[in-house]
Amino acid sequence: MSQQGLNKGRLLEVEGIDMHFGPVQVLDGVDLAVAPGEVVTLIGPNGCGKTTLVRIVLELLKPTRGRVVHREGLSVGYMPQRVLVDPVLPLSVRRFVQLGARFRGADVNEALDEVGACQLADWPVQQISGGEMQRVLLARALLRRPDLLVLDEPLQGVDVNGQVELYDLIASIRDRHGCGILMVSHDLHLVMAATDHVVCLNRHVCCSGHPEAVTQHPEYLALFGHAGAERLAVYTHHHDHSHDDAGHIIDASSESDSEHTHG
Repeated sequence: MSQQGLNKGRLLEVEGIDMHFGPVQVLDGVDLAVAPGEVVTLIGPNGCGKTTLVRIVLELLKPTRGRVVHREGLSVGYMPQRVLVDPVLPLSVRRFVQLGARFRGADVNEALDEVGACQLADWPVQQISGGEMQRVLLARALLRRPDLLVLDEPLQGVDVNGQVELYDLIASIRDRHGCGILMVSHDLHLVMAATDHVVCLNRHVCCSGHPEAVTQHPEYLALFGHAGAERLAVYTHHHDHSHDDAGHIIDASSESDSEHTHG
C-alpha cells in the first residue's frame, strides 16, 4: 500500500481501482475512503465485487489498476465472512482467538469481555452458535487494537435479534475506540441505521453518500426495485440536522435530538 497522497485525517483511501480476472472485469474505477470514527458500508447484489474490494484493501489481491493509500502505521483488524474449523480439532475459543499470533491472557480476556463472550473462553469453538462465533471473530479482530476494522458480512448465521445486538456492539466499539469501520453487508434494513456512509457497488460505484440519500438514488432503486428498496430501507435513527441530496449536512440546530422513522 502507498502512504503518499493521503488526505489529512483519513485512515484509508481507495482510488480508481480496476480489477480483472482474465477477461472478466470485476471492479471498474472504484473510489472509497474511511476516516477515524466513521462507519462506511458496502452494499450491492451478489457478485458485484464487494469481497474482491475488501481483499484488495487487505492486500490479499493486487488490483489491475489504481491504488490503496493508508495512514502510516495503520493497524487493521479483519473479521472474515466465515471460518471453517475442523470438527475433530480440539480447539477452545481462547486458543482460537490467539491463532497466528501471541497475545497476553489478560488481553484475550479483555477482548472477549468487550464483545460479551468471556463466558465462552473455555468452550470448544465447534459448539458455539453462529451469533457467538461472530462475537468471537470480532474479539479476535479487536486484539490487534485496530485503527481500522474491516468486517465482511458480520451478520452471517445470526438471527434477527442477534443482528440488532451485534450492530449495537459494533457501534459501541467505534465510539469507545474511535476506529474507522469498513463493513460489507446484505442486511440493508439494518445497515441504514448503523452506518454513516453507504457505498452501493455493482462493479462500479453506483451511488454513495448518507443512507437517506442513497435509498432515493435512481441506480439504487434500479438495483433493488422500488418495492424492495422501500421495504429494506426502513430504519430508525436520531439526528439534529438535515441532509442535501448528496447526504451532506445543510443545517444543524441546538434542539434536542428527535426520533424519525424513514421508509
